[in-house]
Amino acid sequence: MRIGELARSTGVSERSLRYYEAQGLLRAERTPGGHRDYPEAAVDRVIRIQELFAAGLHSSRIAQLLPCMRDTDGGPSAIATPRLVEDLTAERDRIDRMIADLVRSRETLDDVIEAARER
Repeated sequence: MRIGELARSTGVSERSLRYYEAQGLLRAERTPGGHRDYPEAAVDRVIRIQELFAAGLHSSRIAQLLPCMRDTDGGPSAIATPRLVEDLTAERDRIDRMIADLVRSRETLDDVIEAARER
């Protein structure tokens, strides 16, 4: 599929798809005319990349993790290693800390809002 079709299928801009390719996160064959030609599996790959970015991972970390993950379900591939478990656990712990910080911030805002309403 061409880049425009992949963009429509995933809701990701063509610019982002080109960035993913430049970062080694996504691969495309080239047609004789030089157009990108993505396999059907690229849809799952792009969705996985988006999920990992949404979790706060950087492209370099995603590039390390993707070869160890199946695109279709995000589960570990045959080459997943104990190191992957360590890395993912560290990322999950980082996300947990971010969530805790956000909850504290929301509680502070709730207190300020409540105090302002009582005036």
